[in-house]
Amino acid sequence: MKSWLILAFFGAISALLFAFYFYKTMKKKSEGTTTMIEIAQAIRDGARAYLRQQYRVVAIFFAVAFCVFLVFALILKIQNIWTPFVFITGGFFSGFSGFIGMKTATYASGRTAEASKISLNYGLQTAFRSGAVMGLSVVGLGLAIIGAWFVILSQAMNLPNSNIFYIHNYNELTSILIFFAIGASFQALFARVGGGIFTKAADVGADLVGKIESDIPEDDPRNPAVIADNVGDNVGDVAGMGADLYESFCGSILATSVLGTAAFIDTHHIMNSIILPMCLAGLGALCSIIGIFAVKTKESSSQKQLLMSLSRGVWLSSILVIISSYFLVNYLIPSDKSLSLWLAVITGLLVGIIIGEATEYFTSYQYKPTRNVAKQGLMGTSTLIIEGMSVGMVSTSIPVLTLGIGIIISFGLGSQWNWNDLANGLYGIGLAAVGMLSTLGITLATDAYGPIADNAGGIAQMSNLGDEVRERTDALDSLGNTTAATGKGFAIGSAALTAMVLLSAYIEEVKIALGRIGVDTMLIGNSFVETSTASIQQFVDFFNITLVNPRVLIGLFIGSMTTFVFCALTLKSVSRAAGKMVKEVRRQFKEHIGILEGTEKPEYGTCVLISTKAAQKEMILPSLLALIIPLIVGLSLGVAGVMGLLTGALTTGFTLAIMLNNSGAAWDNAKKFIESNKFGGKGSPAHKAAINGDTVGDPFKDTSGPSLNILIKLMSMVSIIFAGIVVSYSPILESLYDRTESTSQNKIIEQTTLSSELYEE
Repeated sequence: MKSWLILAFFGAISALLFAFYFYKTMKKKSEGTTTMIEIAQAIRDGARAYLRQQYRVVAIFFAVAFCVFLVFALILKIQNIWTPFVFITGGFFSGFSGFIGMKTATYASGRTAEASKISLNYGLQTAFRSGAVMGLSVVGLGLAIIGAWFVILSQAMNLPNSNIFYIHNYNELTSILIFFAIGASFQALFARVGGGIFTKAADVGADLVGKIESDIPEDDPRNPAVIADNVGDNVGDVAGMGADLYESFCGSILATSVLGTAAFIDTHHIMNSIILPMCLAGLGALCSIIGIFAVKTKESSSQKQLLMSLSRGVWLSSILVIISSYFLVNYLIPSDKSLSLWLAVITGLLVGIIIGEATEYFTSYQYKPTRNVAKQGLMGTSTLIIEGMSVGMVSTSIPVLTLGIGIIISFGLGSQWNWNDLANGLYGIGLAAVGMLSTLGITLATDAYGPIADNAGGIAQMSNLGDEVRERTDALDSLGNTTAATGKGFAIGSAALTAMVLLSAYIEEVKIALGRIGVDTMLIGNSFVETSTASIQQFVDFFNITLVNPRVLIGLFIGSMTTFVFCALTLKSVSRAAGKMVKEVRRQFKEHIGILEGTEKPEYGTCVLISTKAAQKEMILPSLLALIIPLIVGLSLGVAGVMGLLTGALTTGFTLAIMLNNSGAAWDNAKKFIESNKFGGKGSPAHKAAINGDTVGDPFKDTSGPSLNILIKLMSMVSIIFAGIVVSYSPILESLYDRTESTSQNKIIEQTTLSSELYEE
């Protein structure tokens, strides 16, 4: 029922209106002293300059990609003509949502520092509600544009069959819609990798020369890299994370819609299964808005109480989603399936919460793991780094087990415990992914809050605000480190579920591609099956997607290898860029002695320019890796090899990303714990060891780890793009089609002969 789309649009519009309200409310607050305003403006100018340069590069890529998709559609006939237009809007609005978040964050950081003069609660709410602008903008824009495209493409099904814009059925419609998520995924890759390299090049360079070599405090205005460091927080952790979760949000909705066309047969329920994920997301947006208003704290709150303040809002939103989604699912889905699919939604929601809580335990200095990392600082840098690595590795246990249990339960609920019913089981997993991301409006707000609080602390330090204000901003900053780590755990968990659903979306795209090249029937065993009506299980059998197939195994190994090579490339990129930053900071300290004495102003712009150029250059090779490998594997190993590739990248990438994210966060918060007058406090040997550990962890948690979220989804997206080329031109698949067509022709001859004999008798 298309009328139910009103709920999705209402949720989207409400999210955008409240995002605008929070933005205008923040802008009305005081930005502080003249010095604070100047520093905030420098950060804002640097962030705008970087995004302007990045968007120029990205615009060239999207222009080329648009032309390529037009060739695929008009000349090669392997894609629909709508595909290029859907793709380009996905990329545009992903970048636009990131820009909104970045702009808000650069205005909010100074105001958060100023608000912290009044009270801890006032500072918390200023930063958090400014972060909510990012969360609600991502949800509102994503849902509104998806809904608009669905309405437009539905109307195209009513065009004459001869029209090039005609769409044959809902299977084709949803396969076109998935290209919206593909466009968002490409934009997210550039935003995440480029932003991560920018921010960590500046951060590492500032720490190595400033805090370790020159023994000056963090965010000291005498450090030439300090503005670039603060700029990086906005372009990497706000714009980058926003684009990342925008893509996950849209991808989970659209991939689940694709599976809905395979899970249901009659037209009425196919329509409902397609719009159900959109409506669930609309409900989640409304519930997130309510949860945002529940976040507040007391002046004397500890870190644990501050975390509880944010958790209160997330839990309230989640409970409201659980209650309201029951009525929605019960109305749209047949009564024999509605209860089980509602429970699948709840399963995904709970999996996300558990992963977030587990991440908090392993990364917050309120708990033993991070405190043990800090304690190892008494022994030196080496033992502290070893302890942090071990914490990251053991922290993978709970998320992996939780995700595995969640997949089993949601699959069982979707298929009603019929393990052979892949279509309905995978639809259940898809709804679990949508359930996990349904409260994205508030969960992303807790993540975007972190960089705002971090910049507020930097501005307070550079503006020489009082100790009381600095204590409050330090408390908010430390909370932000934990919420950022929690957000990264949530992001990789949602990415894993989304990527798993995209595996099935890839099969659906292969089905459509086979129809376009004329493979109308498939021989599976001794039976013939129409390609257009074949189930996911029948495609698995047809392409022999099993672990005993060497092509699948080779694909698994290549997928696993790709995640490590990708991480190596991004880490090397940070290392090279940080090296340039170190040289520049040392040069300024050497040539301008007055900088350290406080009588001469550093050249901040030079460091911003170094990070900008390095990010644009260094992000190319990792990005090409994600684009090229799926095509090469598809052409050389066929569909079975691609499925192995995507599975290997998913399983290895998920685990590796958690380890990198949590190790980095544990090192960072161990440093914060020591700075709170533990184990000798600031300037002690333990503190210097923790700074080194934090420097190692910076690219772990802010570049390589988060970028893996994009990699495992983007490889699935790229495979979907090239599905038509793979089934058309892969040499391995030619013999399979020849055998199918030949056997099909023999069957027709045999049937004709038999009919003639019966007629003669």
